[in-house]
Formats: sequence, C-alpha cells, structure tokens
Amino acid sequence: MRVLAIETSCDETSAAVVEDRHRVLSNVVASQVEVHRRYGGVVPELASRCHIEAVDPTVRTALREADCALREMDAVAVTYGPGLVGSLLVGLSFAKALAFSLEKPLVGVNHLEGHIRSAFLEAPDIAFPAVALVVSGGHTALYHLPAEGRYRLLARTRDDAAGEAFDKVAKLVGLGYPGGPVIDRLAPTGDERRFLFPLPRMADGSMDFSFSGLKTAALRFAQSEGLVAGWPGHPEVADQRGAQGSPQGGQSLSEASPPQSPQGGQSLSEASPPQSPPDGEVPPLVRDLCASFQRAAVRLLVERTVRAARQEGVRSVILAGGVACNSRLRADLASACAEAGWTLKVPRPVYCTDNAAMIAAAAFLPLERGESSPLDLNADPVLRLGGPENARRTLRHK
Repeated sequence: MRVLAIETSCDETSAAVVEDRHRVLSNVVASQVEVHRRYGGVVPELASRCHIEAVDPTVRTALREADCALREMDAVAVTYGPGLVGSLLVGLSFAKALAFSLEKPLVGVNHLEGHIRSAFLEAPDIAFPAVALVVSGGHTALYHLPAEGRYRLLARTRDDAAGEAFDKVAKLVGLGYPGGPVIDRLAPTGDERRFLFPLPRMADGSMDFSFSGLKTAALRFAQSEGLVAGWPGHPEVADQRGAQGSPQGGQSLSEASPPQSPQGGQSLSEASPPQSPPDGEVPPLVRDLCASFQRAAVRLLVERTVRAARQEGVRSVILAGGVACNSRLRADLASACAEAGWTLKVPRPVYCTDNAAMIAAAAFLPLERGESSPLDLNADPVLRLGGPENARRTLRHK
C-alpha cells in the first residue's frame, strides 16, 4: 500500500510517499524559515501564502523522487490539526481535491500522532506500553501508549511550548530566529552553572510543564548583565538604543524580543531580518546564559518523562518533535532511560521536524482498519490527542 501524505500545519510545506508503513520512498520539505526570520517568529498570513505557492510543486517533487505516478497512490493523507488554521486549510483542500479526483480514500491525521508515529518509521518494533514526549515549537506533551494506536494524555504545557521558550530566550539576547538550534550550538561552550534557573513545580501536583518561570528568570539574568536584545557591539543594539534608549527594568520578555509581525506601513521586502552574529563573536556571558537555560529546560523535560515512565510501568520511551533534535535532550534522556532499563526511540532529525512522512506513518493505522475521512473534513486548529483534558490529572508527583 502506498500513501501520499501532505503536511502544512505551520511553516513547513511537506509531501511524502510511504509504502507499507515504514518504507519512505520520498520526503520533501519546503522550509519558510527565511520568510519568517525577519519577524523573529512565524507570521500566520505569510505562512498560508507560502503554502499556497509551494504545495503543488512539493507534491510533484515527492512523486518524482519516489518514482511513482499519482494514479499509483492507494490513499491520500493530510494533517487536519492542530496548527495554524490558514495553513491547515491549504494542505487539506489540496489533499481533498486529489482524493476526489483519484477516487481514493482520504485520511485526516492528527499532527501530534504523526510526531509519535515518526519513531516507528525506523523502529517498527517499539515495545508497548510506552510513554511519548512530543516536544516542539508549538507543542509539549506527554502521552501514555498502552498499545499501538492508543494514546492517553498525561501532561502538557500550561504556557509556551519548549521550542517557543528556546526561541524567545534566543531573541532576548539577540541570537536571531530560529533560536533553538543556536542555543544548542552555543551551550557546550558556556558555563551551565553560571545562572541558576528554578525547576517549575505545579501547585496542584500535576505533571504539567511550564516554561514561563524559566523565561522570566532568563529575562532577569539578561537585564542584570546588560544582555537584553543583544550586548554592546551587537549589530541591533546601537539602532535600538538610539531610538528607544536602554532596556528598562520593567521590560517584559515580549518587549525585549524583535517584532513578531510586520509593522504598519512596512512591506515584506522592507523588513530587516534580525542579525544573528557569528558564533565566534558571542560573548562568554551569553554562552553561559544559553548553557544554563538549556540545562534547566532539559532537566524539566527529562524529569517529567522519567516520572511518567516509572508511574506507568513502561517498556519504551519515545522522544519526538522538533526539539527532539536538541543534542542535550537526546543525550540526557538516553542516559536516564539506560539507567532505568527502558528502550529509548528517537527519530533522525529529518523525521523530528514537521514532515509528511510521519503523517503517512500515522495514516496506515486507520487504513488497515478500513477507515477513512469524509471529503467535508474541516481543519481543527485545536485538535487534541489522548482523550479529555482531565486525563492528565491521574498522574501525580509521588
């Protein structure tokens, strides 16, 4: 069985052809990073426009690389949530048109399930029960997998996702966008104990994540050391201080960050991208802040995952999502799982970030049960996975 899959939930346009669950014949991703870099984050309207332009050539490229004709597809899979509604609608509309014209089944896929199923592309024999940590720019959640295709929500973030927190701290000190990879690259060259970050605890005892305290601590450390929005000599600092003066003590993290969207009267071509300095020019204190923040964020993610895995009595742990590319997270979770005797499965980076191969992988489960989606399927930007919100209340600190 061959599945053509399309993924357009955020700022990556992707198409893939996957055969018999695990054989990836092609996986093409058209990135929008350079479009959004100048605004320091994803601009939803621009993301939608880019998907409209890219979806057709991306699908054609995926078919060509797979050496397959469109008529040879047995089904069309597509992400229908969660994500940016405009972006979702582009991919969903394109996929529905293809399925209708080919008279093939349409399968709507939950983006979060796609991330979890990405681990099965290269490790189809993952043992159950398992716990999956899905951690990306838009999502941070823990799921219990008692069996294949079954998910129970254990914990989720109450504010920013981990990837958002990494990006905002990077922008705070003028490291540009996307900031997660920059922090990961600089952290090994800094002193991770220079700044002591708190490890968040939920007042109600749940295992939920929160990154707001870490961001606030990063802002205070950066303000105390004069690092907000860059440092003396950083290319952005002179312009910002000349126009606005020095950062004030009451400045919020969002105020210290570059603008998120085009300013009034400014065209896309006129906007200037944030300057990301060469690694060799980044001062030691900025490196220390990156190292200390990454250490704290990874500790939070690993600690919650280990507690969940112990309480659920699992055999395997899955790490998925864009932040799963973080080298410190991969290493620390691998050490914790090895110590506890769990098998850790982490996809290769190409399958961690948003991609269509993972959407195809998730689509095989309903197809094998003879299930498909109606052609009037609509996008659901807040689609959930793993049952009701109160399910996570069953997991507590001991």
